[in-house]
Amino acid sequence: MPILPEVLKALDTTQEALLKNLIDDTRSVYSTMLGLDLMHLPLEVDPMEHFKDCVSAMVGLAGTYNGLISIHQPTSLALKVTEAMLDMEVSEVDQDVFDAMGEIANMVAGNVKQHLSKGGLDVRLSTPSVATGSDYVICAKQSNSMNLLFDLDEEWLLVSIVLEMD
Repeated sequence: MPILPEVLKALDTTQEALLKNLIDDTRSVYSTMLGLDLMHLPLEVDPMEHFKDCVSAMVGLAGTYNGLISIHQPTSLALKVTEAMLDMEVSEVDQDVFDAMGEIANMVAGNVKQHLSKGGLDVRLSTPSVATGSDYVICAKQSNSMNLLFDLDEEWLLVSIVLEMD
């Protein structure tokens, strides 16, 4: 479901501009930090709350507007991404994977907040949280979200943003 029109108006942006920024910001982080090229799949993706064998990293936004940026990917892709980030072999989900995924979510969230505020000073980012498991649920307000699907080495990656005004 798209971001509500009144939220977009208050943030002085459009659905199209937010979509472009989120795609560009995500691709930029993966390319610059990891040397990986993401391909955005122009599909409308329903909000997801239920994940199997995945790693999810989330960063909250609080201030002039509130929200959540989350990145969800299969465990196998999280391991590859961590290897690329740390330039070392990673064979299991451990603190290195949590740190790498949290940092990626933090970088994407930091880029997004710059587009939605005056220099980003009116919004604070939370410490990243990472969840993983064979079967888990992440409850976030999904009725006011944008959910983008990317492809990386024939595996999927879902980036979600939820925004609301205080």
